[in-house]
Amino acid sequence: MVQKQPPSADPVVESKKRRRVGFSPADAGVEANECIKIYLASSKEEVGSPEISCLNPVDLNSFFDEEGKIYGYQGLKINVWINSISFCAYADITYQSASNGAKGVTDLKSALQKIFGETLVDSKDEFLQTFSTERDFMRKIVSRGEILQLKAINGSTDRLNNISGVPPSDLEVVRMSIDSSNAGLLYSRLVPLVLLFIDGSSPIDVTDPDWQLYLLIHKKEEKEECLYRLVGFSAVYRFYRYPDRSRMRLSQILVLPTCQQKGYGSFLVEAVNNVAVAENFYDLTVEEPSENFQHIRTCIDINRLIGFDPIKPAIDSAVQTLTQGKISKKAQVPRFIPPPSAIEKVRESLKINKKQFLNCWEILIYLALDPIDKYMEDYTMIIANHVRADVLGKDLETPGKQVVDVTSSYDPESSFVMFKSLGGGGETGSNIQTEKNQTDQEQQLKELVEERIREIKLVAEKVSPR
Repeated sequence: MVQKQPPSADPVVESKKRRRVGFSPADAGVEANECIKIYLASSKEEVGSPEISCLNPVDLNSFFDEEGKIYGYQGLKINVWINSISFCAYADITYQSASNGAKGVTDLKSALQKIFGETLVDSKDEFLQTFSTERDFMRKIVSRGEILQLKAINGSTDRLNNISGVPPSDLEVVRMSIDSSNAGLLYSRLVPLVLLFIDGSSPIDVTDPDWQLYLLIHKKEEKEECLYRLVGFSAVYRFYRYPDRSRMRLSQILVLPTCQQKGYGSFLVEAVNNVAVAENFYDLTVEEPSENFQHIRTCIDINRLIGFDPIKPAIDSAVQTLTQGKISKKAQVPRFIPPPSAIEKVRESLKINKKQFLNCWEILIYLALDPIDKYMEDYTMIIANHVRADVLGKDLETPGKQVVDVTSSYDPESSFVMFKSLGGGGETGSNIQTEKNQTDQEQQLKELVEERIREIKLVAEKVSPR
């Protein structure tokens, strides 16, 4: 028989017993986004200076295991400094204490090398020395590159001169094939910036000769010598198009965070556009453009298209049709898309691909409507028609496709049937799609249309005094 031990009469002894039983506090870890700060410095005096603002990289948590957390440290702070001349990096790591808990201790050096690779130097002194020992890094890198001669498109030089505080004569765009030793070395040092500041991007294949780097260089006279500084770059891929043409795909573009909002990005895009036209590529495409880049790209292309005379008759015709009467009262809403001949002329002369031109076409019509307020209701209906066609594969008043989920033992989450309805809004579609789904769909389409109208107005404000 088990019997309870009588309670101790000595409270001191009892207190000691209680203190022997306990658990270490669980290590919840700290998110990488909370403890890592990234800085860009152009001189050793800037390193550690409180006047240098930290940058805003993409999600740093994605580079760490266990849900983006770092374990085993109390009071952890990691300040990473990047040399904006040579792109070497140094991580200043401090913490109050470290303990090996249930999740272990994160190997910080190994984790940081996943991002910074060989650019990460071991000591602060070594890092500070790179500001002098690699002072001419960029000048040596571009010495074997091709300096591009930038020409204004449609006779206008305004866009090439629109750089805040920097004369265009101080800027050079240098093109280099990625398989050259200099370009390969430079890109290996730029990879951390690609990972940190281009969302969803991954390094390109430096052994593929069809990749080219376009480097935007700022030349600055300092103490009787010309210093070369990289302010931005883009990676462009050249690929074959049957039967005898080549296409350009802009896959990566980045202006250094400390140089943004000054017009450098537009300057670099103009340079790539010039090459596409001068070397008679079939067209220029962009791989998964971000929202901000797409805005810049569209503003540039709108300015090019405004001065492109061959499409003016088509724009005038579309505007005349829109202003003749209430579009909303017509039995079928016109598509208001450019004629194939205009699409082909734009592609052949300006190298703007069809998808981008259709995006610009809506803005060109908006800019041509005067006064815009008088025709805004009908214009919005046209945009709604385009959005619906893009999302659902059908116009407002025309037959389209329907997708219906079905039960399947093979893959319940991805089994469906697609069919084409014979009449828009007919009984077949209304029976299959519930009223609630239709309401949700219409609300989502309405939000997409409103967002598209906002985008159009933002571009219009940039390219027009209206």
